[in-house]
Amino acid sequence: MKRILLSLLLLAPVGIFAQEHHEIGLTVGVSNYYGDLTQKLFPTTGYHPMGGIIYKYFMSPHVGLRFGATYTSLSGADSLSNIPIDKARNLDFATHLFELHGALEVNLLPIEVLRMKATPYFFAGIAAFYFNPFSTDPSGNKVFLKPLSTEGEGLPMYPDRKPYSNINMSFPFGGGFKFFIGNTLMLTTEVGFRYTNTDYIDDVSKTYVDLDTLAAYKGTLAKAMSFRGNTLTTWDKNHPYYGFQRGDSKSNDWYYYVNLSMTIYFRAFGNAREYIKTRCPGFYK
Repeated sequence: MKRILLSLLLLAPVGIFAQEHHEIGLTVGVSNYYGDLTQKLFPTTGYHPMGGIIYKYFMSPHVGLRFGATYTSLSGADSLSNIPIDKARNLDFATHLFELHGALEVNLLPIEVLRMKATPYFFAGIAAFYFNPFSTDPSGNKVFLKPLSTEGEGLPMYPDRKPYSNINMSFPFGGGFKFFIGNTLMLTTEVGFRYTNTDYIDDVSKTYVDLDTLAAYKGTLAKAMSFRGNTLTTWDKNHPYYGFQRGDSKSNDWYYYVNLSMTIYFRAFGNAREYIKTRCPGFYK
């Protein structure tokens, strides 16, 4: 039995790498975010363009690894909500976001140049991303929110509220459909979700801190950006007290892509002669 298992292990790489291939190309689409300043996973607003590069290495027609780099923007605003308590909070944010990801990709059908030309697929992996939320102050100036500690992050009287990092991890997963265009190009449509390990993409997570204490440590601008309901004409002249709900700390933020990718499909490195012969037989007549 041991000899049989050993023989299978030795033969497995031959079967896998005999059909390996690479893909490299570009991806474009739209992005959106789901968190404290949105109420729906797929809202009608808040979509931003995204773009990036992607590389895939398939060990077989079914299983491969993928790596990518993407850039996009995310945003959200209470003014777009139809929930009165959210509209009264009147917060908003925007951020640029850069992501690097790696994942396992699995084709449900054995897609190959000379065999199956199309297949659905799914993927799952891990990513690192950079974000830095900002908004506009009452004068209309751009203000980055993290240094203001709008929820008391880093203040000594709130030891449980640590400053959040601009670089975090996310866990990409999703799926799509891919098909050949001719024998060289691969077109892919995909929806990919990212569950993050932070609740501060939108700079909103927990409860309000004492606004006067916040102003004493971080300045009046921090107080103005922490609570913005007083800029509305419907403001009832009351400020939120310490501990009043500001966000939902029970769930982290999400973002996602709906994108289209175009990649060049080619065999394993070192098989250039076979690749050219397969696609350009005229050179070998």
